[in-house]
Amino acid sequence: MGNGIGASLKRKEDKRFITGSSRYTDDIRFDNQAYAAFVRSPHGHAEVRGIDARGAKGMAGVIAVLTGAELAGDGIGNLICGWAITSKDGSPMNMGAWSALATSKVRYVGDAVAVVIAESAAAARAAAEAVEVDYKELPAVVHADKALAAGAPQIHDNAPMNLIYDWEIGDKAATDAGLAAAAHVTRVSLRNNRLSPNAMEPRSAVARYEPAEDHYTLYTTSQNPHVARLVLSAFYQVAPEHKLRVVAPDVGGGFGSKIYIYPEEIVCLWASMKTKRSVKWTATRTEAFMTDAHGRDHITTASMGFDAQGRITGFKVDTIANFGAYMSLFSSAVPTYLYATLLSGQYDIANIHAEVRAAYTNTVPVDAYRGAGRPEACYLVERVMEKAAREMGMDPAELRRRNFIRAFPHQTPVIMAYDIGDFGATLDKAQEAAEVAGFAARKAESAARGKLRGLGYSCYIEACGIPPPASPPPPRCG
Repeated sequence: MGNGIGASLKRKEDKRFITGSSRYTDDIRFDNQAYAAFVRSPHGHAEVRGIDARGAKGMAGVIAVLTGAELAGDGIGNLICGWAITSKDGSPMNMGAWSALATSKVRYVGDAVAVVIAESAAAARAAAEAVEVDYKELPAVVHADKALAAGAPQIHDNAPMNLIYDWEIGDKAATDAGLAAAAHVTRVSLRNNRLSPNAMEPRSAVARYEPAEDHYTLYTTSQNPHVARLVLSAFYQVAPEHKLRVVAPDVGGGFGSKIYIYPEEIVCLWASMKTKRSVKWTATRTEAFMTDAHGRDHITTASMGFDAQGRITGFKVDTIANFGAYMSLFSSAVPTYLYATLLSGQYDIANIHAEVRAAYTNTVPVDAYRGAGRPEACYLVERVMEKAAREMGMDPAELRRRNFIRAFPHQTPVIMAYDIGDFGATLDKAQEAAEVAGFAARKAESAARGKLRGLGYSCYIEACGIPPPASPPPPRCG
């Protein structure tokens, strides 16, 4: 091709990376640079009864110790969730308040209650350790199913029994009928475990306030600087949008965990204004594990029915999604519109019903990570298909072939419409490349040497580059 879509593009960034000339957020320094260190809760759940910063303020190099009360007093807004989800009974989701610096209560280990600004990073960290916080420890809960059980610790007052929403998609009655008429039903219970991202470059923020122009600049490890500027201005009231600039220099790995706006970025901008100094914060690896948005954490039970010929008659899914201590920017959409809408996979399933309950727990907030909902759906669907093939004594590839979508365009029962595809041809190519025809002989040869050899299938469909929907998407929430 020439210069159009699909043309090969010459990379321009390699020279600075391989010569050590790249510039990451932590490389940025200003003449009046100060450093931030956060005072973080050692408890998963506790009341904050008092903060004594007198000792820290008297330490060498300390410029200021700032708290959540001061942050709120200056009109800095709470963190937001970007999508409003409505429960199946028509009620709105229960979004608890999340201040960038906690005031009366902490809800997970690592929840920040104060920030120290000092002349050096070492001085800031030493002073942060000297801040004395009077906590009244409260019972905590870390598993979503236990958080929804009677008698669980209440995390947000406006979310009874820690339920954020109870959402559904698909036709329940038709799906139940399809399962009732099935010749065989496969049932699966699984936990898609929580994970912590671990990018090569820790999160970092450098904030610079210029009093003469009342102008703010934020350098940050962000995958989403344009949205960051909008949200910092419109929702967090850090500064008017025309007075705020957000710059994302080279970023050493993101994978979704650097796609939204974190408390530290808000606090650094605000602290720069308060101290009239540039303020830098770079996470330690320990802080990254404690505060970077976690991913996944689903508990799911599912039932899939098949007729006598092995064709799917119905697919029913119940998922409990652990959101952690607060709702973050994209969290509400991940187990709903990014997960449940992919439950049809490549398969022609007439009846699907999914129910998703989201729960607060005393853990790190969860947000988008590496596919954000779609891998969870794929794993579930393929796990059910593999188990069904074994239970019915069918070849796993053949069971998938019998259920592939063949006529297009195809409307799934969970919103998505597919315009084109040839899933059988793709499977043929995969089997050819893996030399499946000779697998039995290779397995026998391995067994003769005391070795195990296996063969597995996973069919995957992705939802990227989706065109504008026929109906408007769910509204955003502030």
